[in-house]
Amino acid sequence: MGSLWELDFYSRPLLDENQKRRWEVLICEGFADVHSQAEGRFRYSKFFSNSEVNSLNLQSAIEEAIALAPTAPGRIRYFRYQMQNMIQRACDPLGIPAVASRRTLALHQWIAERHQCFYPNQPGYTAAPSPSVAAPPPTPRPLPDALIGQRWAFVTLEASNFGDWPEWSIGFGESFPLQGIDPSTPIPGLLIFSPRAAALAAWLSGLELAYWWVETGKKPQLVLETGTIDSWILAPLPTPALLQEAQTFAAAKTRANQVHFIGVQTSPGSDRFEGFWLLQQCDLVG
Repeated sequence: MGSLWELDFYSRPLLDENQKRRWEVLICEGFADVHSQAEGRFRYSKFFSNSEVNSLNLQSAIEEAIALAPTAPGRIRYFRYQMQNMIQRACDPLGIPAVASRRTLALHQWIAERHQCFYPNQPGYTAAPSPSVAAPPPTPRPLPDALIGQRWAFVTLEASNFGDWPEWSIGFGESFPLQGIDPSTPIPGLLIFSPRAAALAAWLSGLELAYWWVETGKKPQLVLETGTIDSWILAPLPTPALLQEAQTFAAAKTRANQVHFIGVQTSPGSDRFEGFWLLQQCDLVG
């Protein structure tokens, strides 16, 4: 089956002798489950000059990483939509599925660490802003009619409750270690109830769930972000009371370092989740 890898290939805040930005491939193992830890997991990095940026060199770097890794990748996630064509061309000959996803938490942690502790200490470091990594703002689409939940509710769970997540009865789902969060911290989330919960959970499992948030504009609603640029309307917020609940959720999400969750059940009394995903909203880094 192989392990889950996360990949980034982009320019870094380092200038070469020609005052051109250096590019770098970063590859790491992702968080496969709640017990995965950043420490000790496979990491690979390699720099390239601006003139060496192409799919063949990226493919070579992936092959080199595979030769060094304890286990081969079963799939590779990447979050930069601008690089999708090059990454796909590099992965296709290797028979490795390349998946566009903002669910690249291990990679984001590593990049943030390198921006703080590694790049500033390297020759040619520049504090000039990196090229934008922002995707074009999507227009949220409604969920397919057959998959809309009949009921939903805002809920919270203490961070300590996720320690036994692998023992929960879950059909589809994914989690990660809650690092740097106090066990007593309330983690906010949304539960969706539907008689078609299994079908809804299966559909969500193929979307590469990133995070969900509260839109408070002219039409307040709950918006689910997936892939690298896709958005979906989970539910409208037509009353002031619902909007207040949603804003309370948003405040709790901020206090929990943007960690939150979404779950799918057949009914509020069910002891099984047809789907459950722990999520974290991360800012894309340069």
